Amino acid sequence: MKKHKKEHHEDHMDETWLVPYSDILTLLLALFIILFAAGQIDQKKYERIMAGFNSAFTGGTSVFESTSELNIDITDDNMGKNNDPVTTETDSLLAAARAREDRDMSDMKAKIDQYIKENNLSAQLETRITEEMLMISIRDYALFDSGSALVKTEAQKLAYIISDILRQYPGYNVEVAGHTDNLPINTAEFPTNWDLSSRRSLNFMKYLLQSDGLDQSRFRSIGYGEFQPIATNTTEEGRAKNRRVEVNILRNFGQPTSIFSSER
Repeated sequence: MKKHKKEHHEDHMDETWLVPYSDILTLLLALFIILFAAGQIDQKKYERIMAGFNSAFTGGTSVFESTSELNIDITDDNMGKNNDPVTTETDSLLAAARAREDRDMSDMKAKIDQYIKENNLSAQLETRITEEMLMISIRDYALFDSGSALVKTEAQKLAYIISDILRQYPGYNVEVAGHTDNLPINTAEFPTNWDLSSRRSLNFMKYLLQSDGLDQSRFRSIGYGEFQPIATNTTEEGRAKNRRVEVNILRNFGQPTSIFSSER
């Protein structure tokens, strides 16, 4: 009988290895939870803080100049809370910057609209404020002869007026964009609509930059060809609307979308 009990005890498997194994699994699970949580809070705070730090108030006053000290506290105690000091202060700064930007956009639009009204140019120019920009749309015949990229003499005054306004609001990037209708062009100078729209935007931007006091590093020109229509190309009226140059004054605190995908 004693011999039987001894053999049964010897055949029983040693399970002591399960204790450290379960401890390792528990530690790994805790580590992954901590890493995931830390990654989530870091991403949210990074987006908010960097948006405030890397953007500038209009006129060149940066967020760093607007606050003496920012104590960044990304701890477990602040995870999931909306009232931590960094988030609150950063959100306040961004709200003030957006409000200032809205005023600038409205002021610029009002000045250009006044010029349009005084010179009876409503059929040639149009302004519009979007979430991404202040858009000044100019019909092509106001700037160029048909099939040409040479800026008309009378249109050069318009370039000066716009650049004078831009000088008063130096904190914004400016895109000058050329657009055509979908009728093909094939000349020695302009083999495609890409060429025509690009040259037109570049030539008009050059007249904008002839005025002193503009930061040329904030400007760029681009040709969209026929691929950003705002009206149908099946009628002459629609094609006339599509042939245009836009001066887009881009927001610093607008939606974080590329202007290449903006609704126009």
